[in-house]
Amino acid sequence: MLGTTYHIVAETSLSSQQIFAAMERINREAIGSMSIFDSTSLLSRINRNETDQLDIHIARNIEIATKIHAIAPRYDITVKPLVEAYGFAAKNREAKPNVDSLLEFVGFEKFAIEGNRIVKSDARLQIDLNSIAKGYVVELVAEWLDRQGCENYIVEVGGEICSKGVNSRGVVWRVGVDTPFDNNQTPGAYQQKVVNISGAALATSGNYRRFYYNAEGERISHTLNPQTGASHTTTLLSATVIAPRCAVADGLATAFMASDERDAIALAEQLRDSVQVYFVLAPTKGEEAYREFSTLIE
Repeated sequence: MLGTTYHIVAETSLSSQQIFAAMERINREAIGSMSIFDSTSLLSRINRNETDQLDIHIARNIEIATKIHAIAPRYDITVKPLVEAYGFAAKNREAKPNVDSLLEFVGFEKFAIEGNRIVKSDARLQIDLNSIAKGYVVELVAEWLDRQGCENYIVEVGGEICSKGVNSRGVVWRVGVDTPFDNNQTPGAYQQKVVNISGAALATSGNYRRFYYNAEGERISHTLNPQTGASHTTTLLSATVIAPRCAVADGLATAFMASDERDAIALAEQLRDSVQVYFVLAPTKGEEAYREFSTLIE
């Protein structure tokens, strides 16, 4: 789903074939709308200026992203040119991206939404919803299960999760947070923490899987700073967010990763009444143990 794996556990009379058919329909609709990897998607056509018309999915995602950007300015869905230049969007990476040139058409202030249209101040501006789309698709799946009368389920798409009710043992769902050491490519194999979740959504973002070293030996991670155009790696190694909506959790997790440790913690404190967070932080110099910051209600 959206080019990644998905997993659904539900107490239901629906057959696995019925659920699979529904997931395939949701996947086709999501890809046709929001994919930056499918050249025929509506978002790809918007990015090529072939249309300015938004569908409901893109409009909803931009609305959520705009609200997140308002409280976390480094969260920016216009970074697609930078993402491509650094080689994180199925494009060949540039040896030394011309950051100053690319930043000319990066920034939330360079577009506006008027009705169901996107109006760009610079035609070169492009939208990338990958930081929020998986969480949004999780919501679509959960809403479909709700309409089928499901009271107990968990939905996971590429690590973003929404759950309701309890598992088959009558216990609230438990979700593992991966230990963020470099190249930990096996989800669930090494867990830093296990979190209880029911009636809420969870998303985790980190820089420990998608990164590389350039010719100068500099670490280039997929989290980019839209203000400087540089790859952004800090002492915040992973950010897990629990929120009522999975798209919000997904976007906020990215927003925290785009922040410095101090700013991320300050924002988490500011949002304490509406979302819960669990941060894994780099060890103090000379120490081996990861540090943690948490507002989880346990």
